[in-house]
Amino acid sequence: MYEQIARNRRLSLLLIAVVAALMVVMGYVIGVATGISWFGLVIAGALALVMSLTGYYKGDRIVLAASRARRVTHDEEPQLYNVVEEMSIASGNPMPAVYVIDDTATNAFATGRNPEHASIAVTSGLIQKLNREELQGVVAHEMSHVRNYDILYATLVGIMVGTIVLMADFFLRWGFWGGGGRRSKGGGQAAIVFLVIGIVMAIVAPIAARMVQLAISRRRESLADASAVELTRNPNGLADALEKISRDQEVLEVANRATAHLYIANPVKNFEKRASRMFSTHPPIEMRIQVLRAMASGAPMPS
Repeated sequence: MYEQIARNRRLSLLLIAVVAALMVVMGYVIGVATGISWFGLVIAGALALVMSLTGYYKGDRIVLAASRARRVTHDEEPQLYNVVEEMSIASGNPMPAVYVIDDTATNAFATGRNPEHASIAVTSGLIQKLNREELQGVVAHEMSHVRNYDILYATLVGIMVGTIVLMADFFLRWGFWGGGGRRSKGGGQAAIVFLVIGIVMAIVAPIAARMVQLAISRRRESLADASAVELTRNPNGLADALEKISRDQEVLEVANRATAHLYIANPVKNFEKRASRMFSTHPPIEMRIQVLRAMASGAPMPS
């Protein structure tokens, strides 16, 4: 299990590097194609820096506000608060802020930039429908995201993907339809080649970046499942919770495609049923349950 955890961490860092490299190359190509040369790279870097700083310092507040999460105290939700305290002690992390989303659906997520600035949010439906062991498994999963710095990875990759989408939209709307096409007429074959490359990248790069984001999300979910078992010593608690979550038909109204990858299970249920594994933000929940059951019984892990 620990070899798999280390492998997932290395691969996640590699995938983030791929997205960053894609953003840099795209900025340069668009700059040359639109006649502003290296300034395209400078603009892309400046845009990424501004968005990254905003996401780093304010991203968690934006996500919590968009999810309509309210902060709760021990007196308001004693069992939830106690479970979060237990998992905080088990993980060796500071106590995160505890939030509740007033929705009958069963789901949860963690956000923040590091363990010192982290929050865990669960739905009221999760509190009502899960017993204590199952709630402990879900909180341990989210605490693992905090401990493994998945919350930072999710923020950074989401920002980089968003930047690539903005760059592509800029080029297709202004660089190609505005000044890029006219500049290429006087720039010779090299300008035309870069213009064509820029158009192709503007179409393909956002799709490729999104695929990398989905791959990172799926791997971090599997890693958090394994780490949660390390904290609770009870694979069946999380497995039972995932089974209840998978059977729940309630729709989480506040969730959307931008925040779906943060949750313990894909909250966009209608999309999840139609989508292939390639386009899902989470590994199949049935496979996650099988792995947890195998851990509980000591059987070989399913491939």
